[in-house]
Amino acid sequence: MDIAALSMTLSQVNVRQEANVSVMKKVMDQAESNGQGVIKMLQESNTKAMELSVQPHIGSNIDSRG
Repeated sequence: MDIAALSMTLSQVNVRQEANVSVMKKVMDQAESNGQGVIKMLQESNTKAMELSVQPHIGSNIDSRG
């Protein structure tokens, strides 16, 4: 058995594994960011819906004749 070849193979496996973990961390960070964005959007949507239910006439008509 060639020790040098085995050592190189193990080193390559470790590099690939570290790269996979790094990519997975980035994907998880992006998913968390996207989730926070969706939550923020839903909260803003609920606020707008509540505002319209209290004052339904505001913002519902646009004068486009200028």
